[in-house]
Amino acid sequence: MTGTVGKRRWRRVLRGACWAAAFVLGLGLLAPVAAWAWWQPEPKARGTGTNALWARHQWVGEPHTDAEYRAFADLLKANRITDVYFHAGPFEADGTVPPGKYRHAGALTAAMERYAPDVRTQAYLGQIRVVEGEGVIEIDDPDVRAEILRTDEIFLDLGFDGIHYDLEPIYPDDRAFLDLLDATRALTRERNALLSVALEQPTLADAAQPVYDALLPRQGAFRHPARPTEDFLRAVSAKADQVAIMTYDVALPTESLAGWHFARHTRAVLELIGDRTTVFIGVPTYRPPMMPWAEDLEVALRGVRRGIDLLDRPPKRPYGVGIYAAWTTSADEWELYRANWLPPETGKASG
Repeated sequence: MTGTVGKRRWRRVLRGACWAAAFVLGLGLLAPVAAWAWWQPEPKARGTGTNALWARHQWVGEPHTDAEYRAFADLLKANRITDVYFHAGPFEADGTVPPGKYRHAGALTAAMERYAPDVRTQAYLGQIRVVEGEGVIEIDDPDVRAEILRTDEIFLDLGFDGIHYDLEPIYPDDRAFLDLLDATRALTRERNALLSVALEQPTLADAAQPVYDALLPRQGAFRHPARPTEDFLRAVSAKADQVAIMTYDVALPTESLAGWHFARHTRAVLELIGDRTTVFIGVPTYRPPMMPWAEDLEVALRGVRRGIDLLDRPPKRPYGVGIYAAWTTSADEWELYRANWLPPETGKASG
């Protein structure tokens, strides 16, 4: 009798486990189906004439001919790129950049002034931030931050229109990073220049940060994905003229899910800080290492446009996409970008 009761109990447990597994599997299948259905309508929104581009280090580190400068300027104007982040670093651990790494920066800025005077050239400076003893540059050190500012001054003296920081990882408890932004903003305002920053895509839910800490293993200085919270994004947007969100490297298995990712972050970021600062949503022109079949420029632009469609109203400040990167963008991708993103007419953009 006891054995029969035990067998019945185990059958009930097994049956319940099977139903639970079926429920979870059903949810897993439902999400892609729902995303696919949501993805089908053509977006109504068009892009803007305010857009950014990350450009490779060779522009400041190697010589170029006048024809090469002119051709690059023509490409920027044809694609309504208003801001170019020319890689000029990386920082050394003490906050300097060796002069040999940017010996041709002055020639670049002079050529840009000749051939694309309306395009803002920014010195793109970054490094791996020290976190819990791991990393390269320790911005908690006031002396290092002071040296970073002296380096910024050098690039502004060379004719750059702004400073673009890409320090990683930056976690939402990073007071030193906010202090660096305050000091840099004082410098750039004094020099009538721009301050822009690149940040990772925001959290899906701010409350998930402690879960990341507990569950995900550390990888060097990266203790978990460095996702800015809403409060941190607001704090950064109050200090920077531009915020570029590195929305790429989605790692989702279908185009519709990847597109939903771009749409979700476009809407959330523009609603949160689009009235405070110029926002660029990063889009890729390369195949990511994970699930490359699902993420490309066409998917990203369509997702960004869907996100704009979801807004109740346009942001008060200029906004657009940031293309990563100039050295991976083919002629076909530039054509696709113009066809799928740029508006029919353009006015003079500011930001």
